[in-house]
Amino acid sequence: MVRMRDGVHLATDVYRPAVGGQPVETPLPVIMERTPYGKTQRSRSEIEPGMDRPMTRAEVAMHFVRAGFVVIYQDCRGRYNSQGMFTKYLSEGPDGYDTCAWIVEQPWCDGKIGTMGLSYAAHTQAALACLNPPGLACMVLDSGGFSSAYRTGIRQGGAFELKQLTWAYNNAKESPEAQSDPLILGALEAEDLKAWFHVLPWSEGRSPMRWVPEYESYVLEQWRQGTFGDYWKKVGIYAEGSYDTFPQVPVALLSSWYDAYVRTTFDNYEGLTRGGRPVSLIMGPWLHGNRNTTVSGDAYFGESATISGNVTPSWLEFRRRWFARWLKADRNGVDAEPPVRLFLMGGGTGRRTEAGKLDHGGRWIEAACWPLPETEFRPFYIRDDGALRETPAEQDAPPLSYDFDPSDPVPTIGGALTSGQPVFEGGAFDQREAPQFFGCRHPGLPLSARRDVLSFETPPLEQDLAVVGPITVELWVSSDAPDTDFTAKLIDVYPPSRDYPTGYAMNLTDGILRCRYRKSWEHPEPIVPGEIFRIVIEPFATANLFAKGHRIRLDISSSNFPKFDVNPNTGEPEGRGRTRRIARNTVYCNAVHASRIILPCVPPQQIRALKGIPSG
Repeated sequence: MVRMRDGVHLATDVYRPAVGGQPVETPLPVIMERTPYGKTQRSRSEIEPGMDRPMTRAEVAMHFVRAGFVVIYQDCRGRYNSQGMFTKYLSEGPDGYDTCAWIVEQPWCDGKIGTMGLSYAAHTQAALACLNPPGLACMVLDSGGFSSAYRTGIRQGGAFELKQLTWAYNNAKESPEAQSDPLILGALEAEDLKAWFHVLPWSEGRSPMRWVPEYESYVLEQWRQGTFGDYWKKVGIYAEGSYDTFPQVPVALLSSWYDAYVRTTFDNYEGLTRGGRPVSLIMGPWLHGNRNTTVSGDAYFGESATISGNVTPSWLEFRRRWFARWLKADRNGVDAEPPVRLFLMGGGTGRRTEAGKLDHGGRWIEAACWPLPETEFRPFYIRDDGALRETPAEQDAPPLSYDFDPSDPVPTIGGALTSGQPVFEGGAFDQREAPQFFGCRHPGLPLSARRDVLSFETPPLEQDLAVVGPITVELWVSSDAPDTDFTAKLIDVYPPSRDYPTGYAMNLTDGILRCRYRKSWEHPEPIVPGEIFRIVIEPFATANLFAKGHRIRLDISSSNFPKFDVNPNTGEPEGRGRTRRIARNTVYCNAVHASRIILPCVPPQQIRALKGIPSG
């Protein structure tokens, strides 16, 4: 039990090399992971191809201990065996710092600490690094490490990410209150979470987390803090504020195109490479933390999609080599590996696999930096006839209007999501309503059939087009409501085939903008009814090969639920309004108000294939 500065003790396991049952006395470098998911529990992501189930943390520790490291796992404050109250994200900086300070004072530590961990255990790393703790020498930020939780992870484009609700509900069951009182645990398990999603927003005592007030309290605060102020600049959720003072240590960044932390990963890459430190970036096609799977949602990316056997012999081996290089100064070739390794999705057969997945395919590529040096940012303009062209429309092109009813939002069908079960799931899917997706009222109909979805498509492509990089959508819009949202989604449209008679519209990335923040995140302003104004939506970056004969599609609407909270169109304080109104929203596409998507295009022949895995 390691004491923190405020007297709270955190449960900590220490694994040390031993010979003949006696610990090795030589001081050694330390690898640390701080987790809210139980220091003795299996991490679902610690699984390699061929394994039936994930390794225990003790088994993972054994791998590194035998390589000459001390390994430490610690339960975060208020979780599992640690003392204190859990307040999501905001205790991790000081607690991580104090733990590092304790480690370097131990006789078995040689003064160097490397950190690792997925998701929340990546957030804990970034949090402690913002405070420059003693001993920190390198990091492996796996699918997390908030650059700015206001821009991605808790909020996005001003909207609230509802995965925070499902996470809070699911993890409240593991709280000390629930684990010590069967009645509290039973009450939580008896709640119908999907039913609760029909009566948003929640409030104090009116939520499925009301049985564990500290979880209800923190999530309501996140929801209601709509403006970018001091709340969002705290250590633990705002690494951007510390980039200039971030320790000059090597950092490995890993994420995936259907992960909730795409933007966080690339923001951290941009911010940390400015300091000149070694930074390794790996982006796969997977869902959150599923680095050794070949599918994401309904898409199959081929056997080369796994990180193990393609980018590195194994994820364990990648980390061992990383830590050996930067904690032991081993000259093992890590420095010579490509700094940027990306999975370029696309290029498959387009047929349905035996498992019922779309064979989208893909391959690993390498680059010296991000975005790729050969990138050309090309605009594609929307037209009133539903076309998406590389030239603007005419001067008199009419605008497109639709009614956005908050009581009938556009359902979320996949995307860059995590922690949404049992309400929603991420990944690549045909953008067609189906019973498995929350809120679908017309199974079988494509989302583009909805009156509140505007779809724009290019003609069939005459040659392959690789889109690799950040995406920007610039719209000229107006509304008769004091506030509303606009959403954008980039889609790869397959032509009709024997397996998919009406084609297949595969989602790649999406984004949202809450219009009260159109001018500033700090100073929201209501919409002036009828005023035409410009907004910028920033979907996550992607890497996809649009094959010859496919179409590029852009969908515009005003909701994506339950990925994001639904704007009631009333202008009421966020997370509090109980009234709703229908908004008449308009998108403009004439020469003066030329709405467009800007795509990062790279000539396929200039993309370098990854040469192969390091030899070790």
